[in-house]
Amino acid sequence: MRPILLRRRRGFNACAERIALVYNAAMVRAFAVIAAVLLLAPAPVRVQTRDPIIDMHLHASAANSQGPPPLAVCTPIDPMPGWTQQAPYQQEFLALTKKPPCADPVWSPATDAELMQQTIDAVRGLNVFGVISGIVSRLDTWVAAEPDRFWPALSLNVADKAPPSPASMRERHAQGKLRAIAEVANQYSGVAPDDPRMVPYWQLAEELDIPVGYHLGTGPPGSIYLGAAGNRARLHSALVLEEVLVKHPKLRLYVMHAGYPMLDDMLAVLYQHPQLHVDVGVIVWSQPRPAFYRYLQAIVDAGFINRVMFGSDQMVWPGTIERSIAVINEAPFLSASQKRDILYNNAARFLRLSKEEIARHHGK
Repeated sequence: MRPILLRRRRGFNACAERIALVYNAAMVRAFAVIAAVLLLAPAPVRVQTRDPIIDMHLHASAANSQGPPPLAVCTPIDPMPGWTQQAPYQQEFLALTKKPPCADPVWSPATDAELMQQTIDAVRGLNVFGVISGIVSRLDTWVAAEPDRFWPALSLNVADKAPPSPASMRERHAQGKLRAIAEVANQYSGVAPDDPRMVPYWQLAEELDIPVGYHLGTGPPGSIYLGAAGNRARLHSALVLEEVLVKHPKLRLYVMHAGYPMLDDMLAVLYQHPQLHVDVGVIVWSQPRPAFYRYLQAIVDAGFINRVMFGSDQMVWPGTIERSIAVINEAPFLSASQKRDILYNNAARFLRLSKEEIARHHGK
């Protein structure tokens, strides 16, 4: 019996081998057809996987604009620096940027080129579009490097020796090189918003219908002793804006740093002037979360969620952009729709973006 069974098994195996060969050949032909179809098919449409964000507060800075790089910053700055008065405050403050008192500081790039590229990498990776300010030469370089994501603005301090003139701003606007006037940093020089030197700029912004981002609130802790000798805490108050808002009712004005920490003054001015907006630049990452969250929640609870815009105040630390976004996304008191309003929708409306531009930002 064994020889018969052996022959049968051999016949069976041979048959199985022939079937396998036929099957494999058929599969090869099938896969070849599928591959040809895929090669001839059009490339798939790129799907936007990350919701867009508008950053109302970016800077095209020099790498050494905050001191000799590399510089470290803690996010948040906690504890805030104190001054022993045994050495100049500037010396003690800068020492913290070399030996930061936190486990995970953000370090600044060493060169101008690295700073620009790291900022561009950050906005691309996080799908950020932003209002970016700086001096003309550097600003133009940054915008040329990333024209689809950077909207140019000119910074201004009327106390500077040679601030950009209204005429030069008008010319840049005509050339499509001026989307906003920001950051207006008069506070560092002790200049109030209703200073006569500001009148031509308010008139220009109202005429051209371009937004103005005005610095009210925090800068570097102890900025008076870091060179901003004219700065005063009372100029944090949003009340200093009232006469400007009344005299220029069509002015599109937003308060950078949201007038932190003068909460009651900010709420009062938001209530009286429904055209006014705020951004959360720098305070979103520099202040301890409990303090920032209390401030933001008070503004939201007062009914002003539709006038709060995101801002990072990225200066020489591109890593602060991502950390700032995380602070908003992790706010326990904000709904998902409120987070989107702060991160995109409110700024899109304030900037009067077209439906086409909004669709493009969302990858549609």
